[in-house]
Amino acid sequence: MRPWQMAHPGRARPVCLNSSPKRRSSKMTDNNQNTKPEAEDGVLSRRSLIVGSVGAIGGMLAADAALAQHADHAAGQPAAKLMPAAHSTPSGSLSNRIYSVNPAHPDMADVAENPTNIPPPITRRTPETVRVDLETVEVEAPLDNNSTFRFWTFNGKVPGPFVRVRVGDTVEVHLKNPEDSWMFHNVDFHAATGPGGGAGATTAAPGEARSFTFKALNPGIYVYHCAVPPVAMHIAAGMYGLILVEPEEGLPPVDREFYVMQGEIYTEEAFGSSGLLTESYEKLINERPEYFVFNGHVGALTDHYPLKAKVGETVRIFFGVGGPNFTSGFHVIGEIFDRAYQLGSVTSEPITNVQSISVPPGSANIVEFKCEVPGRFVLVDHALSRAERGLAGYLMVEGPENPEIFNAPPNDNDSGH
Repeated sequence: MRPWQMAHPGRARPVCLNSSPKRRSSKMTDNNQNTKPEAEDGVLSRRSLIVGSVGAIGGMLAADAALAQHADHAAGQPAAKLMPAAHSTPSGSLSNRIYSVNPAHPDMADVAENPTNIPPPITRRTPETVRVDLETVEVEAPLDNNSTFRFWTFNGKVPGPFVRVRVGDTVEVHLKNPEDSWMFHNVDFHAATGPGGGAGATTAAPGEARSFTFKALNPGIYVYHCAVPPVAMHIAAGMYGLILVEPEEGLPPVDREFYVMQGEIYTEEAFGSSGLLTESYEKLINERPEYFVFNGHVGALTDHYPLKAKVGETVRIFFGVGGPNFTSGFHVIGEIFDRAYQLGSVTSEPITNVQSISVPPGSANIVEFKCEVPGRFVLVDHALSRAERGLAGYLMVEGPENPEIFNAPPNDNDSGH
């Protein structure tokens, strides 16, 4: 029985939490929360949605017990009504779908995380206590230039904040779920040694805050994500990020560091539809996404935040896959990775001279390479049909030409593939 059928056995389809005849405002308040939605006569209560999801997974995570304890918090809260699907529109080639800066939604928040938003390398050589503040923000925001989607996020961005600590540090995690949220949320840190990675300890109903601490025992780059059932739905909505645990000696110095994560979005409507799109539980469990994205939405790393470097600089990309379902064959067209830290291990010797890396869901990798020539280099998953569903990014390299390495007539549209 499906999670939504546990609470509503007569229903023929899953409830789409994104759908509402009155779209919830995405304007952000000063504390990065959404404005509170108006009450509506909904078909389902918020309590039914939460309890139905939890009951179906029964015992999957330690978070279940915490969810059950808080179920009454949501009693009597109306849920959104279903909204008819938007009409499909031709999608065309990715090159014809350049994402303009929210042209149809100038007042909406942008969930895309800037890939340069990374704390600096750690220079201290003694452990400390590091505080990490996470707020679970549910927000309607642009998915592409024609559509919006109700994202679930950490701190209003996809991926969530890049956390950087040193091996031996004590990590103090504080998670807040605002009163205006519709769902329970929590966080599971893959870098934490302990039950559920902290998921049970941080499970919070709307209006609640939770915290826990863990010691960073193992160096590496790790994923964190929401682990409230259905876990895949929370991840697909945008609730994932990376934490780097630096070794005692730190990482080798580079000129630039970037933060990139890949995700999938499952909508009832076909790719390229317009309007507020609704998530599809059936497509999620059948692993049929409509969108593949880097850093939250279509065009996040092409028009909004292309990566930028200069000839002669060494670039490091922290690359992770939130998923929840698909492995990435990460590749930068026209570049070769000088070093790749397989599966995020920073204590093993990196492999060298690599064309692509394979990164499964819930995992991460680190790649480094020197920019030898100028130009536009395209970031892709080499399962290239995914580029036609929104998955592409740019690395723009400026500097003098080097015809001894690469000599070709200028071509502004040359992607290499």
